[in-house]
Amino acid sequence: MRLEIETEQLRLIACDRELLGQAIAGDAQLEKYLNVTVPKNWSQFGRRVLRYALEKLQADEASLGWWTYFPIHKADNVLIGSGGYQGRPNLDGAVEIGYEIRKEHRNRGLATELARGLINHAFAQAEVKLIRAYTLGVVNASTQVLTKCGLTKTSELADQENGQIWRWELQRANWSKR
Repeated sequence: MRLEIETEQLRLIACDRELLGQAIAGDAQLEKYLNVTVPKNWSQFGRRVLRYALEKLQADEASLGWWTYFPIHKADNVLIGSGGYQGRPNLDGAVEIGYEIRKEHRNRGLATELARGLINHAFAQAEVKLIRAYTLGVVNASTQVLTKCGLTKTSELADQENGQIWRWELQRANWSKR
């Protein structure tokens, strides 16, 4: 049985090894396997992140559900990006989320809905105490999504690849399921 997170407009499908393999093989394979429309350029991150998630799942099968999810827009049965976690919660109960929505589906509240779905799912697990995310160090669409989801900017960090980045956090005690 496939792990899915259901939101109002989205089905977030957890990627197991087979699904990641299909996605890595190509869009036509993925489209047929999921029975959804897979548009060109549905992900800005490409296959590299899918291979990384597959390697992590192969090394730790019990981490299923703590890596990549594919958001399917229910109204038109189309894959609209990707999202998920950066692995299982750490020893302090923190888990990092990330997400992307393809350009054609932006500015409709779908990134916020995707992030909320991931947050609600994570906090439904007793071991999760903190949600964390990172953005570029400027106000942008992602900072607005995180703010809408209740995360607060907690620090500014220097990153060799991206310059200044901001860390965002939401404690379980401050979470209200929306």
